[in-house]
Amino acid sequence: MSILLSGDFHINASNELFTILKTELIKKYGKEKYDGIKYHIILGDAGFLWLGNAVEEMRIFNTLKERSFPVLCVFGNHDPVLGRNDLQEIDIGIGEKVIVIKNENPFIAYLKRGKIYTIEGKRFLVLGGALSIDKEYRIPGLSWWKEEYWSKPEEKSLFKLFKKENNFDYVLSHTGPNRINETIFKSINKVGLSPVFFDEVAALNEKIDCKISCKQWFCGHWHKDYFYYCDNQKRGYQYLYRKTALLTDNMIEVL
Repeated sequence: MSILLSGDFHINASNELFTILKTELIKKYGKEKYDGIKYHIILGDAGFLWLGNAVEEMRIFNTLKERSFPVLCVFGNHDPVLGRNDLQEIDIGIGEKVIVIKNENPFIAYLKRGKIYTIEGKRFLVLGGALSIDKEYRIPGLSWWKEEYWSKPEEKSLFKLFKKENNFDYVLSHTGPNRINETIFKSINKVGLSPVFFDEVAALNEKIDCKISCKQWFCGHWHKDYFYYCDNQKRGYQYLYRKTALLTDNMIEVL
């Protein structure tokens, strides 16, 4: 069995749905590997439950229904689920509870930030959130989500956890650690790395990165597909957007 990972979805605002269609996934990985997919993880900004988008969302649900596996989402910074306390949390047998937005085909839920999940025998540290630099372009009538940043109690709880558990197979986040972002993207997106737009979440990820061990770190947010290997930390950082990654027991295939 395998796990599919993909980047920002934005409820298909820029045709991101195409990259995760059943036909496209079979084209990329072949029918046998596709049939082995047990879960699909979106690395933030899935965008589900956006106000006023019910018709488009239902069309997307109907398309995703063609696939046979559930969708699990990491918190991004463009996620209306952020800060909501009216959604059901249930145990689906992967360690911690998940926040459900659709309980039947297709099953869609959000992974909780700062928690450890065991999925297909692999231990995942789930993070999430990032700075939004486009607040002035938001939909009128919607307040921006302060939860794109971690609360101080969340941070404290996470670092307390690391005193007991700090060895994971993989990390799932929205943005990456600050120094990795800068190394990769400073020549691509100087505005996003300006001190004016300092990202506290990326800085927090930097602290986390120094406290843990893992095989690889997966994130999205930057709308780029890029892999970077850090010799100091002895691990890779995979950024996804138009590509997807298939995680099996013995390999990671990015197409």
